[in-house]
Amino acid sequence: MLLGELVATSARVGASSRRLEKIGLLSELLRRAEADEIEIAVAFLAGRLRQGRIGIGGAALQSAAGGASREPVLTLSEVDETMSRFLALSGRGSVSARSSLLSSLFSRATREESDFLARLLVGEVRQGALGGLMEEAVARASGIPVAEIRRAHFFAGSLETVARAALTEGRAGLSGFRADLFRPLAPMLAQPGGDLDESLRSLGEAALEYKLDGARIQIHRLGDDVRVYSRRLHDVTPAVPEIVEVARALPAREMILDGEAIALRPDGTPHPFQVTMSRFGRRLDVARSRETLPLRAFLFDAIRLDGQDLHDLPARERFRALRSVAEGLAVPQRVTSDPAEAEAFFDEALRAGHEGVMMKGLDSRYEAGRRGGGWLKMKPAHTLDLVVLAAEWGHGRRTGWLSNLHLGARDPGSGSYVMLGKTFKGMTDEMLEWQTRRFREIETDTDGTTVHVRPEVVVEVAFNDVQASPQYPAGIALRFARVKRYRPDKTPAEADTLDRVLALAHPGTKRRAGSAERAAAGEAAP
Repeated sequence: MLLGELVATSARVGASSRRLEKIGLLSELLRRAEADEIEIAVAFLAGRLRQGRIGIGGAALQSAAGGASREPVLTLSEVDETMSRFLALSGRGSVSARSSLLSSLFSRATREESDFLARLLVGEVRQGALGGLMEEAVARASGIPVAEIRRAHFFAGSLETVARAALTEGRAGLSGFRADLFRPLAPMLAQPGGDLDESLRSLGEAALEYKLDGARIQIHRLGDDVRVYSRRLHDVTPAVPEIVEVARALPAREMILDGEAIALRPDGTPHPFQVTMSRFGRRLDVARSRETLPLRAFLFDAIRLDGQDLHDLPARERFRALRSVAEGLAVPQRVTSDPAEAEAFFDEALRAGHEGVMMKGLDSRYEAGRRGGGWLKMKPAHTLDLVVLAAEWGHGRRTGWLSNLHLGARDPGSGSYVMLGKTFKGMTDEMLEWQTRRFREIETDTDGTTVHVRPEVVVEVAFNDVQASPQYPAGIALRFARVKRYRPDKTPAEADTLDRVLALAHPGTKRRAGSAERAAAGEAAP
């Protein structure tokens, strides 16, 4: 199948506001795909690569993109193979080789294909073909009830795999997708909650749990054989021997349990997320790290227990099953419908050093790989007023607009601004148009990709937390930053300081020594 066929379908899906029309367009394309193209097509239409994120930056795309071909010649398989080759390149000379490979690919693309590929490579394909819609499209294309497609997706953790089986083998092809031990399931995810009282009213009586900022784990056990899988379904068993030992000691022969691993300080408060994740490094001395940075398992759901699949049971029954075998490992939980009690539990979680709370409907099912409406995550809102230091030209839908902002906090000691990260999230078209015009007025320098500006514009930025980062001069960075609004009422002198940023960081996150001096000397962040 030519990439151009998929790009044309993607454009038509994006232009339609009717769900049934979108499903029809997607299913029609899937029926035309060859067997070895189905997985690629489903991934591309859902806005992702089969290889995952492959680390292509804006500068690389800016130099490669353009589209020189007048007629579509690229096939889905060629693009997929190129991405695999790109990911495999490493070591000396790999930067040049990657650039050459990317340029060769884009030189054979039409302008429309080039635009689609650029957006695909940075995760900005948004034509409305999300998981639920794609499941329905696979169901229509294969003639299989959507409930069976969803169930298979639940067990497989990959809609691409399910689509190929459904479209090439029919219902018989789905029979192999079940809750097998040692075949990890895509974890259920939570939706962001709003106001605590409002969220509680929407769920009624709910289970509130500490929201941990650790590493998601899925524990599988059959007898003495225990394996632990990550959020991305990778086998991380060798990295977590203490969790293996704890799981092996539980009073059950067979189980699949969901939870998080987290490193705690001696006083019981959690280490920052990055510290916990350091236990999963490839070249880690596990025995030594276990002594210096032990992990603890906090479990919050049971998917299978001693031969019984539990995912279709209401949450209240799954929680009861979990506590019957792992009470000592269960995450702290409070079941309530009282807003005052919920607020008190939320405050308790924050005092213990955690991110906030999870709120779970007691009748909710376990929806693998989905952001189920029965799980809501509640965290305190953090915002900062920061200064824009530069902006990068956008690509794809944002071509022609300055998009990715470089954000800086004021360093009162040096009078300079120190970069804390970048974001292109949260911007409306009106914002993009305004900031492109404004930043060109205060431009000081450009390399063709990034426009540096006088530090005059203040923007309010929302974010999840502050983490250590060697990438930026201050040694810290904002996590999941997104623009809320511009603050024309504030001057740069009124922007938040580095001290304010550090006050919001996890305890133990330290500013890098000498950061103010480097910033004052004009050191640029990578």
